[in-house]
Amino acid sequence: MGAIEEKLAKMGLKLPPVHPYPSPNRIPCVQAGNILFLGGHSTARHPLALGGKNTGKVGTEVTEQEARHAARSVALHMLASIKAHAGDLDRVKRVIRLHGMVNSAPGFERQFAVIDGASDLFYELFGPERGAHARSAIGVAELPRRSILEIVGEFELHP
Repeated sequence: MGAIEEKLAKMGLKLPPVHPYPSPNRIPCVQAGNILFLGGHSTARHPLALGGKNTGKVGTEVTEQEARHAARSVALHMLASIKAHAGDLDRVKRVIRLHGMVNSAPGFERQFAVIDGASDLFYELFGPERGAHARSAIGVAELPRRSILEIVGEFELHP
């Protein structure tokens, strides 16, 4: 177990199983050079790593706090995909960017606060120099399978 996984364990967290994609035409991540591009990791395809709701619109069916909790779970699922690809989370040199999409009810305007659930986990885990990242968070009318949110990201890896 590497240093990052040890830190996760000290935080009381563990990596969930990697969810298999339903079609061979897409995979959880693709590496180009030292950059690892993660495809959309969402809430509705599997039970969340930290439990809680995994479907519904934020602002009506799901509270902001429940959605933030879901985003933290999605970050753990992203880490599981990174480990499966890279072999060791210690290979993450830095979190480059996250793009979060939140299944938002009309009038809900705090998508940034929801995606902070993921951003905060990466920041806590990797520290300010490796974990601070560029980010966008938007509201969308619908997500596949009524997911609460979906996050994509880019990570730089050590060779």
